[in-house]
Amino acid sequence: MLAAFGFNTAENLPVGLLGRIASGLDVPLWAVGLLVSCYGLTVAAVSVPLAHLTRAVPRRHLLTGVLVALLVSSLAAAWAPAYLPLLAARLVTALAQALFWAVLGQVAVGLFAPRVRGRVLGTVSVAGSLALVLGVPAGTWIGRHGDWRLPFGLLAVLALVALLPIAALLPTAAPESAPAAYASEPDARRFGTVLVAVALSATGGFAGFTYVVALLGTESGFAPGTVSVLLLCLGLGCLAGVAATGPFLDRFPWAALTTAVVTQSAALIGLSAAARHQVLAVCFLALLGLALGPVFLAAQNAMLRYAPRRTDLALAANSGAYNAGIAAGAALGGLVLARSGVRATFLAGGLVSLVAGLTLLRAGRQRRPRSRRARPGSTRR
Repeated sequence: MLAAFGFNTAENLPVGLLGRIASGLDVPLWAVGLLVSCYGLTVAAVSVPLAHLTRAVPRRHLLTGVLVALLVSSLAAAWAPAYLPLLAARLVTALAQALFWAVLGQVAVGLFAPRVRGRVLGTVSVAGSLALVLGVPAGTWIGRHGDWRLPFGLLAVLALVALLPIAALLPTAAPESAPAAYASEPDARRFGTVLVAVALSATGGFAGFTYVVALLGTESGFAPGTVSVLLLCLGLGCLAGVAATGPFLDRFPWAALTTAVVTQSAALIGLSAAARHQVLAVCFLALLGLALGPVFLAAQNAMLRYAPRRTDLALAANSGAYNAGIAAGAALGGLVLARSGVRATFLAGGLVSLVAGLTLLRAGRQRRPRSRRARPGSTRR
């Protein structure tokens, strides 16, 4: 949980410090923005290849190495004398995060009985969502009231705190024989459907979410201070959604994912239609928060259930699809914004998310073929 909190904080930390970093390193604002976009594109591009290359490394050793990389890259970012070293440090963190999300779910749920794995995954994911509510705002506050380098140094401390118990206490086992190395209900069709839905839902979600500040300010008429409070409420809604979804993942895995995606679609379309009515805008913003976090969580759970091959590769594919969707969503929102205005970005995002929801609904109605659990040494590997 500490590691998930650290990585999610690291990913989004520059967002709140764009101006401070730009002035500190004497670079334009758009260059600092690349610290976020290049990070996401790197995770999207390398998740599956890295998971494949490290598939034989014991999970304890791999997670230990990943946290060492987070520690070293955070220190390098804190001490970076110029922009390019900072960008290089960010890319190392992105490589570490790509591997982290590929193995975290598999390792965490493998320590518990299969019947409670959904709740375990939900518990770990709560810490990741807490990064948006606590980690990023705290890092932003520290960076704005002091040196922007200090939050990156604190990330190194957090990585060390998470690293020590993992390196000392996590069981060491061959990846092929790990308890959650293979899915409980292998199903290639559902696996493919989830990947498509994840990419589409991330594209739709971030087509709107990327420009939520502009919507709340220019269309809803909220003051800048109020917008900051509303963003905190959005983060709390995301945290609440993840916490509420976890207990349902073990009994209703497909319905949990479908409900989250459909809810996200309704929230985005609602924000587009009701942006100029402040009360309704706040209601739909809260609904968006309730949906954004559970989409990724429920998709991770689906990977652990339906992956036709090893679950670490499936989780890497899920992370890659989600991050590719984030990049595509930001680009789609920018194109729509330039042509039709900020409300249209939320409408476009809602429609793309609706396609993802309909895809899941259609697949959920189809009968599933019975399949046996894939095991090491089987032809399904």
